[in-house]
Amino acid sequence: MDGYERAWRSPGTAGLAELFTPDASYRHSPYAETISGLAAIERDWEAERDSPDESFTMSADVLAVNATDPVGPLGIAHVLVRYEDFTGHEYRDLWLVRFAPDGRAREFEEWPFWPGQGWHPEAESSPG
Repeated sequence: MDGYERAWRSPGTAGLAELFTPDASYRHSPYAETISGLAAIERDWEAERDSPDESFTMSADVLAVNATDPVGPLGIAHVLVRYEDFTGHEYRDLWLVRFAPDGRAREFEEWPFWPGQGWHPEAESSPG
């Protein structure tokens, strides 16, 4: 989690090779299209962030780790990101990360939530 934040705050995307395997998959949400491969993840990061100088705080708690899963170790974390430039702009996020034997992420999936987002499909939602 520290490495993820460090990579987000660093210029370029070279740090991502320390976090993700070359064939890693990344999803911004459970129903989002899968981003496949390190090169595609790097392009996505550059497109998603305004700059490595974004002003935010990030905290995370590991909720569970299943190290004996036959598909590979699975970690689940609760992450809170607050952007300082936008009052009330925050994300509460669950991360599901499946690890390769070398400790890098092989699969990464986010479950983001933000203020005003409905909990039901018919509820009105508006991104914070």
